Amino acid sequence: MDEVRRDPLDTRARPERAEADDRAAAELPRDEAGWRERLNPEQYRVLREEGTERAFTGAYWNEKRPGLYRCAGCGTPVFRAEAKYDSGTGWPSFYAPAAGDVVESRQDRRFFMRRTEVHCARCGGHLGHVFPDGPEPTGLRYCINSVALVFEPETE
Repeated sequence: MDEVRRDPLDTRARPERAEADDRAAAELPRDEAGWRERLNPEQYRVLREEGTERAFTGAYWNEKRPGLYRCAGCGTPVFRAEAKYDSGTGWPSFYAPAAGDVVESRQDRRFFMRRTEVHCARCGGHLGHVFPDGPEPTGLRYCINSVALVFEPETE
């Protein structure tokens, strides 16, 4: 298995966040049976088995409201609506994560392709992939499965 690395956009250390994550991680399932209880079958397939939902079928590919996208596996804020844009791909696309340390990436060489997978840094859930064809300011396109996210609309 390839080495997992932090997102290159932000490598700042956040000890106070690490402490909070350590406490919260105790609440996460420790085995696959626990994950199966916590997630619905489609969430389990994507988050734990690294599946992908079909394009233009997810709940958030066309979502335009301001708010926050959390990991469906553990609730960690992973993307903000301000970084979302219409990539035309049929999946929610973002040019940056909510913070540089909330996602991790690793090489995916399945299906005779070379892609970079994106995982939640807290629970390890597979969120989607990142590609180098996004808009400024990062030039990245985080192509994320809706089923791997929970949208929290901004309240007025």
